[in-house]
Amino acid sequence: MSAPGTVDELDLLVSECRVCPRLVEWRERVAREKRASYAEQHYWGRPVPGFGPSDARLLILGLAPAAHGANRTGRMFTGDRSGDFLYAAMHAEGLANQPTAVHAGDGLQLLGARITSPVHCAPPANKPTPAERDNCRQWLVSELGLLASTVRAVVVLGGFGWQALLPVLADGGWTVPKPRPVFGHGAHVELAPSQPDGYPLHLFGSYHVSQQNTFTGRLTQPMLRQVLRHAADLAGLSPSR
Repeated sequence: MSAPGTVDELDLLVSECRVCPRLVEWRERVAREKRASYAEQHYWGRPVPGFGPSDARLLILGLAPAAHGANRTGRMFTGDRSGDFLYAAMHAEGLANQPTAVHAGDGLQLLGARITSPVHCAPPANKPTPAERDNCRQWLVSELGLLASTVRAVVVLGGFGWQALLPVLADGGWTVPKPRPVFGHGAHVELAPSQPDGYPLHLFGSYHVSQQNTFTGRLTQPMLRQVLRHAADLAGLSPSR
């Protein structure tokens, strides 16, 4: 398969992927059986592509779609409490036009930012296998390649995404230090470009916006907003955004 030439083409190809049998079976079974509270809704039940403009200066990387969130609505971090937490922070920092994400047609727009994940299908127990992560890697490679001329900062939500992203960045032309940077909330590393005409990339870590973290207070709105604000500033997004 040839590499996609545009972000729109990439998103279409992602949504049609059926490479991982376990993930295909799970996402489609969830879409058939549904959660009782969503019994009357049509589930997306497919891989969920990235969301946001094709010239984003800030990229936010999660883990994988939630079974009854993005796997239901078809849009990253939409229709669940993790998304409520993330988009509230993004709106407060001028990175989204509204603080809520209910369904794909609710008018939400991201401003200078794009959201994606290293695994595009909802996994059982929210735990993709290393093989599934590696199968999905081609999409992250393509997405970063298409954003390379504009993206200046990446916020990674959680250690899984951090570990998945570093080798992709190295292959994409950025210089990843050795030993590799360690994930942590508030971690910040500037990666130099490997090419003379390239741009450095600011890499940030944040605890994931899962309920396990937000309900226990491990991750609070001020904590997430501080990371987003720092990343947006270094990405060259103006305060008005």
